[in-house]
Amino acid sequence: MTERATEATERGSVPQPALPALTPEERTRRIGKTSVFFGPPLACLTSGETNTMEVSGRLNRTAERYLEILREHGLDLSEPDRRCLSHICGIGFMAPLEIRELPLEVRLCRLEIAGLDKERLAEKLETANFADLVAVVESLGF
Repeated sequence: MTERATEATERGSVPQPALPALTPEERTRRIGKTSVFFGPPLACLTSGETNTMEVSGRLNRTAERYLEILREHGLDLSEPDRRCLSHICGIGFMAPLEIRELPLEVRLCRLEIAGLDKERLAEKLETANFADLVAVVESLGF
């Protein structure tokens, strides 16, 4: 046993093992192989990887971390807020720059929804960090 582990035990605080990020069911789920188009973001992410197992591992680690970010971030939005953002995001793919510009888009949006306070929503989006904005866009399905 290491000196540090011995000290922790002597003080009575036994270190607890970290919980796994995935449940046993999630770890054993098999979806098979699939072809993936490697656009510039995936190409940058996996640059330097030399075989498919390394690439697969990198993609899965990144996806696991991304899913955790989505679980930990987001904003408390009313239904009118969500409808307004869905209308704005309805253009389709949201690039990072477009996600950062959501407060401006809310202010410019001509959509009128009962209970929607565009200025309050825009201010909420302005004070949010990028991870929160991404989580909102993802929760809306875009």
